[in-house]
Amino acid sequence: MSRLVVVSNRVATPTETKGSAGGLAVGVFGALKDSGGVWFGWSGDVVSETVANQGPKLEQDGAVTFATVGLPKKDYDQYYRGFSNAMLWPVFHYRNDLAVYDRDEYAGYRRVNAWLAHKLIKLLEPGDIIWVHDYHMIPFAEALRSAGITNRIGFFLHIPFPSPQILLNIPPHEELVKSLCCYDVVGFQTESDRVAFHDYIVRHAHGTATPDGHVEAFGRKLRTNVYRIGVFPDEIAEQAERGEARQDVMDLKQSLEGRKLIMSVDRLDYSKGLVERFRAFEHFLEKSPEWRGNVTLVQIAPPTRSDVETYQQIRQNLEYEAGRINGRYSGLDYTPIRYLNQRYDRWKLMSLFRESQIGLVTPLRDGMNLVAKEYVAAQNPDDPGVLVLSQFAGAADEMTGAVMVNPHDIVGTSEAIGRALAMPLAERKQRYETNMAALRKHDLGVWRDNFLADLRGDAER
Repeated sequence: MSRLVVVSNRVATPTETKGSAGGLAVGVFGALKDSGGVWFGWSGDVVSETVANQGPKLEQDGAVTFATVGLPKKDYDQYYRGFSNAMLWPVFHYRNDLAVYDRDEYAGYRRVNAWLAHKLIKLLEPGDIIWVHDYHMIPFAEALRSAGITNRIGFFLHIPFPSPQILLNIPPHEELVKSLCCYDVVGFQTESDRVAFHDYIVRHAHGTATPDGHVEAFGRKLRTNVYRIGVFPDEIAEQAERGEARQDVMDLKQSLEGRKLIMSVDRLDYSKGLVERFRAFEHFLEKSPEWRGNVTLVQIAPPTRSDVETYQQIRQNLEYEAGRINGRYSGLDYTPIRYLNQRYDRWKLMSLFRESQIGLVTPLRDGMNLVAKEYVAAQNPDDPGVLVLSQFAGAADEMTGAVMVNPHDIVGTSEAIGRALAMPLAERKQRYETNMAALRKHDLGVWRDNFLADLRGDAER
């Protein structure tokens, strides 16, 4: 079997892949272990130009080579903080109002992709297949092609792909789509994302796109498909069960004093709809006085991109909303919202999911949202909680047993919370079983294997 080379903005360490890493890292590492290969990308460190140019740092773990490089401050500012997260992230999440375009940052984005590609070329072998991940790396294949690399290269987008009218807000939109056409296979989370890409190809790139995924544009032919990233439900269930008896989880149960628990876990990001969620919970308490003192919302929101002003503002707004609502409804022995701006071990989160009656997952826009799937997998089959899910999460296409909401509808989300809290056991079990069937059909291994089979299969043909 040909060797696999994975390229991503950040590389999980060997320790993380065995413990606290998320679904992407687990799935990618599994594929790398099976075929042997390289995981290449940024180490997460900002370093001097001298250190950055010394070449990738290599770390071996069995058949897997972890190859990482540091980024100089200018490259970090332009490639990562700049174009990737000040322009691509907001526009791809339909937040044009938050997007900031700077030509120098875009030039830096392309420069860093070309620089990273040059670093990787030294590690490549003729039969390698290359799997590139996410919006930070869109021009990566184009840089490799310019250097004469003819290996098979696939790309998977972990966030939404916007409709053409939204994408047009990015001044170099045509260059970005042309870069995507340098891949052999381009994968999306949902069919609507793929349709949006096809729509751009036909209407704005004067190319062709067929329903079965054959695309021709900018002098290139490629394949597109939908690959729904998932989780390993049995592993999550084991983590959740094992953690039930640990002291941290027992302490939380005791502190709730029999109250119902609503769990939400999100990165601190404007795409997650956190303020709208808090206001929906406030409306629920306002309209359902019998629940005051009897239900607690725990919101875990680990900090992200804390050096970006927009994210500092999000944190301030959320802290204000939590304080305001708690000031309105708290008692001497009751705090309605427990807002925790910190990270927790994965096993602990799965155990907390298992103890909760509702998983409240209400992003304004999301590629997939694995928290929704993790919540379902962590439930006790004999007494499962209810997933309340935004219709704008990619997971909504599969988690049809969830109570669906439009997160912009504060009253509707409030009513969904009340419905979920009052739901009888038989209905909760039925919804849980529907969701679990979908989790098993499209687990993380299926996502990984289907993408790589398409990439390798095309190479063989």
